[in-house]
Amino acid sequence: MTEANQEFTVSGQLKKITILDSTLRDGAQGEGISFSVQDKINIVKALDELGVAYIEAGNPGSNPKDLEFFQEIKKIKLESAQVVAFGATRRKGISCAEDSNLQSLLAAETETVVVFGKSWDFQVTDILKATLEENLQMISETAAFLKSAGRTVIYDAEHFFDAWKANREYALQTLEAAVSGGASVLALCDTQGGSLPMDILNITREVTEHFNGQVEIGIHAHNDSGLAVSVSLMAVEGGASHVQGTLLGFGERTGNANLSTIIADLELKMKCICLPAGKLNQLTPVARRVAEIANLMMDPGMPYVGSNAFAHKAGMHIDAVTKNPAAYEHIAPDTVGNDRVFLMSEVAGRSTIIERIKKFDPSVTKNSPVVAEIIKKMKDMEHAGYQFEGADGSFELLVRKNLGKYQPFFKLHYYKTIGEKPPLDETLCSFAQLKIEVDGQLEITAGEGDGPVHALDTALRKALERFYPAVAQIRLTDYKVRVLDSKSTTASKVRVLIESSDGVDSWSTVGVSTDILEASWLALVDSFEYKLIKDIERRFKTFL
Repeated sequence: MTEANQEFTVSGQLKKITILDSTLRDGAQGEGISFSVQDKINIVKALDELGVAYIEAGNPGSNPKDLEFFQEIKKIKLESAQVVAFGATRRKGISCAEDSNLQSLLAAETETVVVFGKSWDFQVTDILKATLEENLQMISETAAFLKSAGRTVIYDAEHFFDAWKANREYALQTLEAAVSGGASVLALCDTQGGSLPMDILNITREVTEHFNGQVEIGIHAHNDSGLAVSVSLMAVEGGASHVQGTLLGFGERTGNANLSTIIADLELKMKCICLPAGKLNQLTPVARRVAEIANLMMDPGMPYVGSNAFAHKAGMHIDAVTKNPAAYEHIAPDTVGNDRVFLMSEVAGRSTIIERIKKFDPSVTKNSPVVAEIIKKMKDMEHAGYQFEGADGSFELLVRKNLGKYQPFFKLHYYKTIGEKPPLDETLCSFAQLKIEVDGQLEITAGEGDGPVHALDTALRKALERFYPAVAQIRLTDYKVRVLDSKSTTASKVRVLIESSDGVDSWSTVGVSTDILEASWLALVDSFEYKLIKDIERRFKTFL
């Protein structure tokens, strides 16, 4: 073990880091995020499967939805995670017993509670409008009240790093007040997200030394300076053993510390233990599941778990990776449950295409005639406007067709669309009718939607569900249109890229035409056929 890693061991053991995920509380404050009670339950199950220690699930005193969630989650048996309730210290001028928010915390009946309080003297006097002494009493009395009710108390020291810089002595007094009341964890919060890594390191180290093992020290970072991951790692180096964040980094303003990055960095780079043994390879699948539940598109460039985290495009890079992945990959993708991707494009080399083809026919070599056929077909299609770099599903179908490993699932007889302006109601303004044939059986259906593509999608689903019920699982997560030749104005060729998901896997398909509806139809059909092919292969593997 290197010197850099030695300080993370205790008596020869790897340092254990406790992870608290706040996706359901801090993450819910992000723009566009709105979890239903069932959403929250599903995310709890996913995070429990990953193996995080704590799931901060909301403030039961703030709204009826969170209160309902805490009642429902009691019925769910979790494998390892603890669901925790979140709230504030008692309000000024009243006792803990009189504080309705504290009563709601107890009513949630979680074994552990997180309470936050003021550390910054400016926040106490100018925002809270309380005296410094009263604030200390609020902190200590709240912790004692919850402790006496049998709860484990995690204390979040709001604005702690700003507080330390402004009045170090008082900032420490607030922590001491929490400890005197019975808090067992002190989470130092970089609430404004403006602190630099070295400041976090030095301050966390001083706090850790001050309490000398009396309590566990934690870090709660925001990403306003783009440093939330960095400062969290520095806090661990400074002695913190409790890390808070949200799994995908989303949250208020610019977000919270991204736990999917932090967990991987700590386990793989700093030799810490964050998850139960064997759970790290669930990081990518769980991250994608949470994104799906939150109805968010994951940043493809997100470290470790993003779809491009192990994607290679340049021919020279791909050639090197096929010989030895260590040439351009800092870890093996499957370590975090991700996959290596070779992007199809004009700069991809022959070896790239061969590697992709071998997934379907391992006997293929660089001299196989089918390789030249696929390369020619791909280049012809790219010349016509197709782009396979972001359309893995369509490229796979192209390969299967050339290998003779493709059978169409249906035959289109016709489709037609009609638009209504002004719309007949507030949402539906287009209608589609189509006729398809499956194994000699004809199906004629119609659909309506918010636009002709939506109407076509609706009609096709109706037609196919009779034969292939699995299409009901498909959800379009993104739809992009690009004009390829703006000089031709309304006669321009367009490229449509559709991203789809069935809640487990995600894939992209592409269509090109001078008719935007035809381009959309081509991408839509590819999306449905890709899903159906994958389901057949999955069932076949299970049977074997």
